[in-house]
Amino acid sequence: MSQFDLIIIGGGPGGYACAFRASQLGLKVALVEKRATLGGTCLNVGCIPTKALLYSTEQYIFARDHAAAHGIKFDGVAADVAGMMKRKAAVVAKLTGGVAQLARARKVTVFAGSATFVSGAGSQPVDGATAKHDTTGSPCHSVEVTTADSSTNGQTVRQIIFAPNIVIATGSLPAELPAVRIDGKNIISSDQAIALDEVPRKLVVVGGGAIGLELGSVWSRLGADVTIVEFLPKIAATCDDDIARNFTRLLQKQGLKIETNAKVTGAKFNGPSGVLTAERNGVPLEFPADKILLAVGRRPNTENLGLEKTGVTLDPKGRVQVDGELRTNIPGIRAIGDVVAGPMLAHKAEEDGIAAAGWIAGKYGHVDWDFVPAIIYTTPEVATVGLGEDAAKAKGIAINVGRFNFAANGRAITSDATDGYVKIIADAKTDRILGAQILSHGAGELVAEVVAHMEYGGSAEDLARTIHAHPTMSESVKEAALAVSKSAIHAI
Repeated sequence: MSQFDLIIIGGGPGGYACAFRASQLGLKVALVEKRATLGGTCLNVGCIPTKALLYSTEQYIFARDHAAAHGIKFDGVAADVAGMMKRKAAVVAKLTGGVAQLARARKVTVFAGSATFVSGAGSQPVDGATAKHDTTGSPCHSVEVTTADSSTNGQTVRQIIFAPNIVIATGSLPAELPAVRIDGKNIISSDQAIALDEVPRKLVVVGGGAIGLELGSVWSRLGADVTIVEFLPKIAATCDDDIARNFTRLLQKQGLKIETNAKVTGAKFNGPSGVLTAERNGVPLEFPADKILLAVGRRPNTENLGLEKTGVTLDPKGRVQVDGELRTNIPGIRAIGDVVAGPMLAHKAEEDGIAAAGWIAGKYGHVDWDFVPAIIYTTPEVATVGLGEDAAKAKGIAINVGRFNFAANGRAITSDATDGYVKIIADAKTDRILGAQILSHGAGELVAEVVAHMEYGGSAEDLARTIHAHPTMSESVKEAALAVSKSAIHAI
């Protein structure tokens, strides 16, 4: 069992998707994961638990603030944090268990433990068998898996496994600031912010990106006084200025305080109470806090893998350097997902993994890295793909922009979801869709059809001529595409 065609280090969305696809293509696959469950950060402590809490708190706000307007009356509404956490755990368990079941069904051998490279290429299997080679002629690489948990009675167990092909899929870790370090108690990361047992009185969130805004929204809905502190001039930094401005207004209306252009300088706690210090244009700022959530992005998890033994090249940010087929400088070793350059998103990692499996098996692999959608799952959501209006103009590209407000959409009106709008950005000469930005309820679902049209090089006219069911929120996407040529039916 020590010899495989492919070893994947990391069992997150990128790693397990790569394993499943490689198994489908006939490879003998080993998947090494240090957590007790598969799914990586996304399923265990990231995307999934956060979305579970966002949904639960959204239902709470509806029941408390909006149900009466719909003719639904309650004697009283209260938030049960423990109950929400219990449901979140059940959701996580169901999904991680499902991935484990899929691994068994696809005959992927899962090793629970930490993986490190033992040496460079050329190692031989311990049973003396001749090392297999992939289609590029790469000799075997050896990986040591170390396990020490309840399944081994606390004893450290080490075993060596071999394969000519390795995929590094170890994901990422929460980033820190030089002036503020995570202690897991007062200054927390998203890992702890999804598992608080009570609502903090004052929560200061450092970072106005997806993680900070989503978790800030969760705890704000439950009664915390939440302040978002962002270094840049706007939150949701990759969005167009008008989207960010309107998004900010809607979040402030919900009770979040948003401080931009604020450079964090430190944090101090005296018992349960603390303060985050910052400055704006040389003027000192102070933000009292019971908890400080550090949400300033993530860093590639490339440490403690023994990469120095392989000669794999890292860039100055600690990311593994790869080519257009995700190959490192060492034959037989590839890297995917958060450990390489590009957006740190689960769906991007998944596509990387599937493509890598195809290339390793001598089949076809393909990823359009320019068409990776990004979503902030607040209420309303923000979804983007491709070039925004501001970015296109900065590049000197002549564009036409179509915009349609949800306030004129029938389904949005019936659903109390009229906040926001759709923007379609198209090349002025060819009408090819260059990108889209959507601020709305369910924006993450709506952006998918724009991505689909962009995949085949579709035009705004193609999107505009696509029949959309009525009444649906998606009609606003069609109307925005029509508006590119000033042909919108339901707008002036």
